[in-house]
Formats: sequence, C-alpha cells, structure tokens
Amino acid sequence: MAKEPYRNRIELLQGTLDLLILETLRWGAQHGYGISQAIRTRSGEVLQVETGSLYPALHRLERQKWIVSQWRLTDQNQRAKFYDLTAEGREQLVRDRTKWEAMVQAIAGVLGPLPEPEA
Repeated sequence: MAKEPYRNRIELLQGTLDLLILETLRWGAQHGYGISQAIRTRSGEVLQVETGSLYPALHRLERQKWIVSQWRLTDQNQRAKFYDLTAEGREQLVRDRTKWEAMVQAIAGVLGPLPEPEA
C-alpha cells in the first residue's frame, strides 16, 4: 500500500507542527528548507510541510523564545536564516513529547481491540 502524503494542513493536529520543528532542531541549527526536508524525509515522505505553514510556525516559536534565528551561509554559500533551540525550547520539547506520547497511548486504546467482557 502506497503512503499517502498529508497535504492538508488541517489534517495535522494543532501543535503537532511545533513539536516536529522542535524535534528537528534538537540535533542542531537548520534553515527553513532544511527543517521541511528533514520532516519529509524522517516521515517516510508522508508529511510535507508547506512554506505557508512552516514560516508562521517558526515565527511563533521564536516569539515564544523556544527558538532563535541567525542569518548564516548555507553549504551552497547562500544566505539563509538558521533556527536553533533555546534552553526553553528544549524544555518545551520534553513537555510536548510527553503530551504526544500520552495522546498516542490514548488513541491506541480507542483503536485497539475491545477488552474481553468479564464473566
């Protein structure tokens, strides 16, 4: 069965994009295109973050002081804004991952097999 990409922004749960961005930046600073490519690649080509969703999320995360940005040169010698996690961003990532894992367990409980009725 071929994987169908999530192209509709509404299909991603609110806050999920923030979590994906913070997780991507956990391993080091990255420019916007690099963040979107990392999400696409790590999701097995299923999640494709459009520019219209990515940059507003990056600006929101920056306003919340969870990330900082700095203009630098890419490997191709082009000027780009690189984003990096702050200490507050790392703490938020831990909180968001904990919430996400609880949500995954809750959904798995609903989708899982029904418990056997008690005799």
